[in-house]
Amino acid sequence: MAVYTQVGAEDAAAFLARYDVGELRAIKGIAEGIENSNYLIETTEKKFFLTLYENRVDPADLPFFHDLLDHLKASGCLVPAFIADRKGKWLQQLCGRPACLIEFLTGVSVSHPTPEQAHAVGKSLGEMHIALTGFEGQRPNDLGISQWRSLAEKCTEQSLNSISEGLAARTYEELEFLEDSWPQHLPRSVIHADLFPDNVLMVGETLTGLIDFYFACTDIRAFDLAVTHAAWSFSEDGSEYLPQIGTAIIRGYDESHGIDADARDALSILFRGACIRFLLTRCYDWINTPADAMVTRKDPLAFLRRLDFYADPANIAQTTGQTH
Repeated sequence: MAVYTQVGAEDAAAFLARYDVGELRAIKGIAEGIENSNYLIETTEKKFFLTLYENRVDPADLPFFHDLLDHLKASGCLVPAFIADRKGKWLQQLCGRPACLIEFLTGVSVSHPTPEQAHAVGKSLGEMHIALTGFEGQRPNDLGISQWRSLAEKCTEQSLNSISEGLAARTYEELEFLEDSWPQHLPRSVIHADLFPDNVLMVGETLTGLIDFYFACTDIRAFDLAVTHAAWSFSEDGSEYLPQIGTAIIRGYDESHGIDADARDALSILFRGACIRFLLTRCYDWINTPADAMVTRKDPLAFLRRLDFYADPANIAQTTGQTH
């Protein structure tokens, strides 16, 4: 459960008194997510999210996230807004943590997406990238390719092999390939970098929200598509590729944004990079999260299985739409 800092009803009510949002009726911790403490707040007027930022989110980055969502919302993208209090202040302190009140968007995250929902995700990702062409903010990707080897070393070979025999050698072999092959000249922009199904809200086949931008950063734009494809196009354990879902995401993105030949050619490498990124962060969390922590550790091997799929040249045509 992603509630590291406990917020009582009295603290929440005092916090809300700064805003013109009504009085507190209910507060409930939210299990999803692993980065912050999240609560669903219901007032006499409407619902909101309350987020307390824990150690993984640098408070110095919060203005970037605020400006990013403000820009996207002004551009018509379906993202939540930070709510300002009566004095125009959107960043607060609560229970010793930086905290924000955030707009509640309707919809639910889907566990088993349909091709229509996957198409909507790809289309919305492309629309978001178009909207971001006018955004001047930048934030380095501290979980990008330049950091992967260091992250692997922090995990240690012994610990990696304790997760799966031979995992360390497989990881370093892949890192060498990616460091030698990583595309250098593709367009860069701010990307979401974490568009998993639990960060997308749906009502039926209609997408109603893109949420949780706390990994957003400046990187290769097509890497965002690769992350999204890897996150959506497999069974949860990574053992089965879902071709209708993968095809729908690529098609939706191509329809709204377009995929030029250089980006399409690079996708096979970017897919593998997406898998290594999440394999390594899941390994690190698996090794370093105490057994009694209120966070469910996510299986790193789900992304090793995805990596094995993308590393097989026989699978590339059906994932990228290439015919050669």
